[in-house]
Amino acid sequence: MSRIQFDITPFQQLINKRIKKILLVCSDYDTFMLEEDGRIEEELFEEYASLGLTSPPKITRTSNGESAFALLQESHFDLVITMLNLGETGVVDLAEEIRQVYPDQPIVVLSPMIPTEITMKRLHMATSEHFQGSKVNHFFTWQGNSNILLAMVKLLEDEMNAPYDVEEFGVQTIILVEDSVRYYSMYLPMMYRVLIKQARSLMNEGLTKWERALRLRSRPKILLARNYEEALTLYDRYKHNLLGIISDISYFQNGKRNNEAGIELATYIRKENKELPILLQSSNESHREAAVTCETSFVYKKSKKLLRELASFIEQNFGFGPFIFRDPKTTAPIAEAETLRDLQHTLKTVNISSFRYHVSNHHISRWLKARGLFSLAKYIRNTGLDRTPDAEDLRNLLVNAIREYRVQESRGKIAHFSRDHFDEALSFSRIGYGSLGGKGRGLAFIDNQLSNSPIHEEFPGISIGIPKTVVITTDQFDSFVQQNHLYSENLDQLSDREILEKFRQGVLPSDLIEDMRHLISMIEGPLAIRSSSLLEDSYMQPFAGIYDTKIIPNNEKQREARLRSLLTAIKEVYASTFFKESREYLLATNHMPEEEKMAVIVQSATAKKYDTIAYPAISGVARSINYYPMDHEQPEDGIAYIAFGFGKAIVEGERGFRFSPANPKRALQLTDIQEALRTTQKEFYALNMGEPQRSKQHDGSLIAVPIERAPTGPALSSTASSYDPYSGQLRDGIHPKMQRVLTFAGVLKYEMFPLAKILQMALAFGRAKMNTHVEIEFSVQIDPKEMRFNFLQLRPIMSDDNHGPVEVPANIPKKNIFIQSRRGMGNGRYQASHLIFVDPTTFDPAKTEAMAETIGKLQEQLQEEPYFLVVPGRLGSRDPWLGIPCSWGQIKGAAVIIELQYKGFHIEASQGTHFFQNLTSMRRGYMTVDLDTPNETLSKKVLTGGTVLFEDDYIRHLSFSTPLQAVIDGRTREGVIYL
Repeated sequence: MSRIQFDITPFQQLINKRIKKILLVCSDYDTFMLEEDGRIEEELFEEYASLGLTSPPKITRTSNGESAFALLQESHFDLVITMLNLGETGVVDLAEEIRQVYPDQPIVVLSPMIPTEITMKRLHMATSEHFQGSKVNHFFTWQGNSNILLAMVKLLEDEMNAPYDVEEFGVQTIILVEDSVRYYSMYLPMMYRVLIKQARSLMNEGLTKWERALRLRSRPKILLARNYEEALTLYDRYKHNLLGIISDISYFQNGKRNNEAGIELATYIRKENKELPILLQSSNESHREAAVTCETSFVYKKSKKLLRELASFIEQNFGFGPFIFRDPKTTAPIAEAETLRDLQHTLKTVNISSFRYHVSNHHISRWLKARGLFSLAKYIRNTGLDRTPDAEDLRNLLVNAIREYRVQESRGKIAHFSRDHFDEALSFSRIGYGSLGGKGRGLAFIDNQLSNSPIHEEFPGISIGIPKTVVITTDQFDSFVQQNHLYSENLDQLSDREILEKFRQGVLPSDLIEDMRHLISMIEGPLAIRSSSLLEDSYMQPFAGIYDTKIIPNNEKQREARLRSLLTAIKEVYASTFFKESREYLLATNHMPEEEKMAVIVQSATAKKYDTIAYPAISGVARSINYYPMDHEQPEDGIAYIAFGFGKAIVEGERGFRFSPANPKRALQLTDIQEALRTTQKEFYALNMGEPQRSKQHDGSLIAVPIERAPTGPALSSTASSYDPYSGQLRDGIHPKMQRVLTFAGVLKYEMFPLAKILQMALAFGRAKMNTHVEIEFSVQIDPKEMRFNFLQLRPIMSDDNHGPVEVPANIPKKNIFIQSRRGMGNGRYQASHLIFVDPTTFDPAKTEAMAETIGKLQEQLQEEPYFLVVPGRLGSRDPWLGIPCSWGQIKGAAVIIELQYKGFHIEASQGTHFFQNLTSMRRGYMTVDLDTPNETLSKKVLTGGTVLFEDDYIRHLSFSTPLQAVIDGRTREGVIYL
C-alpha cells in the first residue's frame, strides 16, 4: 500500500474566476430598501463572515443607466446588478447597450416584485430562447433577505468556474431545474447556506485553518437550468460529477410549457443511472405518484416546510452528513461514519452484503467527492468488484487505501491539535500559537518536504517520515511560568534539584491538561518528551543536548496515572531551561536567559516492546560531511554513528558503530577482530516498562542492558554477529554459546534494511533543502509488521570556510611547535595565553570524573579568558572510561580543543555527539592528534616556556607571556599550535 501515490488536488487553482467588483444600479429608494439600517457591503460582508468565507466583493453604486455605462467605461466590473426600475433608461435598454459594447459582461436583474411575462420575454428569459443567449444572465426577486446577494454572486462564480473545476479536477455539481423566479430566488440562498456550512463542517480532519479555507473551494457547484434543454445539456456534460438533481416538473421544453417536463427528464436519467438522487417538486400534489413511479423523491411546493424539506433532502442524499451503511434488502441503517477515519474503521466490520451494495452503486466514492476527496474517490470507484471480485479482498484494499490516503494527506501539515479530530493519521500538530522551537521547526520542515519527496517511492514497504508529533508551543511555557510565579523565584540562585522540584509542583494550563488527556487516549506505547527551545538547532548556536529529553513507558493501567507521568515529564523539560548547564551555555553564546523560551515535543517513541523493556532496533546520527575521512572515505561521503537500542549511547559519546553511508560494507571498526571486540557496544539502552526512577542527571526510565540479554528477533538478527573463539572469527548471525558482537552486518552487508541507502538519500535531501551540510538524528524499527525509518531531528552544520582561506605557516621553527595535526577541524587563526593540559603519561581513565571537576574550576577562575585545552580520549563523553565527561559549561572558554590518542587508548573522535555539534557550530578549533602517527606530534618542550598556575597528578594550567598561536586550514585539515 505504501506504493499508492494519490494525486494532490491543487485546491488553490479552484474558483479562479471570482466576483470581486460589483456595479449596483438602483435608485436611492431601492438602495434604502436593500440597506434598511445598514450598508449593502456590510450586509454582504456579514453574510460571508457568518459562513466563514473570505474576500466579499466590493460594491460601487450608481442610480441610473447613463452613469452606469460611464462607470463601465472607466473601470472593469465583474458583475452588474441592476434593479428593474431605472427611470428613463429601462433595464432592457441598459442590458442591450451593455451587451453591444461588452458582450461578456455578466448582468443580473434584481427586483422586489415578480416580473411580468412581458418583461421576461423582452429579456429573452421566458422560453428556450434563453439558452440561445439572453440579454441578462439571471433575474432574481428580493424578498427582504440580504443573503440573496451571496446566492447571486456564488451562482455566477459556479457557472464561470464549472467547466474547468469540474472537468479537470472532479469537483461535484448539483443541478437545479426551475423556471420560477420566485422559487429559485428562494431556493438558492438556502442551498448555498446549506452547502457552505456542510462543507465547512466536513473539512476539519487534519487540516489547518488555511487548508480548510482552500478545501472549501472544492464544495459542490450549483448550476441553474430554466428549461428542459438547459437541464439535459448540463446533465450530459457533468453526469460523471453529479451529486443530484432538484427539478420542478412544469417548465418549457422545445419552446412550449410542458407540465410533465420534469417527469420526462427523470425518466431519461433513470435509464442510465438508477442511483442518482433526484428530487421532483411541484405545486400539483397529483404529481407525487408519477415521481414515485420514476423512483425519485417528491416535495409539495405549497408545503409550509418546503425549505426545510429541501435542506433535509440535500443533507441526506448528496453525500453530506454521515455515511449511512444500509441493509441492501430493507435499506434500514445498520452503521454510520461521520469522518473519513470513521469510514476506515467501520468498513472493517460492516457486514459484507452491505459493503457489496454500497461499492456496487458507487455510494462511497460519491460521499468522498462531496468532501473534496477527489483522488481517493477516483481510486475507490476504479477499484470495484469488477476488478477485484472477492469482496473481502476489496474491503481490505479499500481500508488500506483510506488509511494510506489519510497518512499522505497529513504529511507536511502543521495542524492545530483538536480533541475532536486528532487521530493516528496525523503526523504533526501543534498546541498553542507560539513558536515551535528549533527542533519542532526542524521536524515540521522535514515532514513538509517529505510530503512531495521521491524517497518514499525508492523504498517500497518502508515507512519514512517523522514519528507522530505534537508540539506544545512556547506560549504555553510562558503561561506556565507566569501562572506559577516562577520568574520571581530567583532561579539562578537555586540548585538544579531545587529548580526541578519547584517546576514539578507547578500546575499546567487547564486546556493543555485536557489536550494531553485526549492525546494519551489516542496514542498507546512509549512517549518521548523532548525539548524544543527557541535557540535549539539554530544556525549559529544549536544548543544540542543542553536541555532534557524524557522517555516514559505510558503503560500504566489507569489513564490518569499515564496522564500524571506525561504532565510531570513536560514540567521537567520546562525546568531544564533554568538548570546551571543551560544558563552557562546561554552566557557562553552571548544570550540572556530571558531570550530563551521552551516548546515541548510530545512524540511516539520508536520502540518495540519485549516483555519488560522496549527499544528501537537502531538509533543514530548521520552527517553529510565527514571531518575525519579514513582510508577510502571522502569528506563528502558523510559519516554515520549507530547503536542498537536508544541513541543515548551515540549522542553522549559512548560506544557505537561508525560507517560511511557511501561504503557501508567497509567499516574500519571490523578490520581487526580484537579492535571490534573492544570498541563495539557491550550494552544497549532500553526503556524500562516498569516503574521509572527519576533523577536530574539521567532519565530513570532508560536502563542499560547487556547485549547478551537482548531478546532474539528481527532487530537483533539484523544487527548482531557472533564471535567464534575457536577460529577467532566473526560469524554473521546469532550462534548459541558464542559472544554477540554488534557489527550491523545484516543491515550494512546484506541490506535486510537498506539503512545506508536511505541515509545517503536523506543526507542529500537535507543538504539540498538547507543549502548547507546537515546532521540528522534517526531511529529504525525492523519488524516484519513494521519497517520504519524515523527522522528525529534535522539541523544545519556550520560551514568551516566562512572566514576565507587560511594557510598553516611553513616557516615555523620546529622547536616552537607544540602540536601538529593532520585532522584539524575549523578554519582560522586562534590565540590564547592560557593552556590546560591533561598529561597522557599520567592519565588514569578511572579518575576522569574528578578531572572534569578540576577543569570546571579552572574554567571559573579564567572567567572570560580564552585558553587551549589538551585532553586524552573523547572529551564530553558520558562514559568516563572513554574520556573526560565534561559538560559544556566546564569548558565553554576553550578556543581550541585537542584530543589525544596513543597506544592503548585509541578512542574515536567526538563526531556525532551533541557535545561535538555545539563545538563546531560555535566555531571553536578542534584537533585530533595520534601520538603513534609520524605526521602528528606533541612536544612537551614548549610547556617549559609557560608559568604553572596549577598542577596536580593529572592536570597542569599554564600561562604564557607570549600567547600561543593556533592555525587550522579548513581545506587541508592541517592544524598547528606554536609559540
